[in-house]
Amino acid sequence: MSFIRTTEQSSKYEHLEKMPVAELLANINNEDKTVPLAVEKALPQIEALVTTVVAQLKKGGRLFYIGAGTSGRLGIVDASECPPTFGVPFDLVIGLLAGGETAIRGAVEFADAAREAAWADLSAYNINENDVVVGIAASGTTPYVIGGLEKCNALNIPTGCITCNAGSPLAQTAKFPVEVVVGPEFVTGSSRMKAGTAQKLVLNMISTATMIQLGKVKGNKMVDMQLSNHKLVGRAVGMIIDELGISQTEAEALLEQHKNVRKAIEAYGNR
Repeated sequence: MSFIRTTEQSSKYEHLEKMPVAELLANINNEDKTVPLAVEKALPQIEALVTTVVAQLKKGGRLFYIGAGTSGRLGIVDASECPPTFGVPFDLVIGLLAGGETAIRGAVEFADAAREAAWADLSAYNINENDVVVGIAASGTTPYVIGGLEKCNALNIPTGCITCNAGSPLAQTAKFPVEVVVGPEFVTGSSRMKAGTAQKLVLNMISTATMIQLGKVKGNKMVDMQLSNHKLVGRAVGMIIDELGISQTEAEALLEQHKNVRKAIEAYGNR
């Protein structure tokens, strides 16, 4: 398959600076509507990757995301939301960004070009064959990401990727590629837009489906979530009431005692 970088092709809209705000917003929205359809086409690839991630984590491994720029930041966001949402350790899903923490809020010049840097970042975590690494790059050409996956492949560490160009070097490197082809951006080359949205949707799928498969959801509830604010405590009390059919006072007492929805429900059932 020949490699065409559609994320860099010219926008189908001209003279954006002359558009009124209403027209700008309508056109951006029209482009955004195409993203879920592009993700749908990649569902078989996403399934293969998630199946591998689940298998590795069940062996005691970890999930690593590596990326640069917007792609890397999206990986960090997804990783950081897993502990509060699903109650997993902070080192189960790890996001690594080219340029390190400095690059989270600002650009680090040419950090994405450092082909050996990703492996150095991964090595700091004593990565091994039980782990799995997912490279995220809209273009599918980022040296930082490709170099990291190449080293993992050589050491029998499973690799996946999320990219928005078909047949890219990254997709050819990853053992479990996910290619969500969203086409040209509304603003030419601004891959933080449709490509970024596509990557966020796929990341949501990977982490959520994985955590469900690992038993971190009961019914449709986040029974292992961290109780880090009043809203979540209230939600937890409601879950216990719904599950056990007890009063609010009893539910609050159970939650206060066990500090976790799942443990509270299990303890009530073991009375």
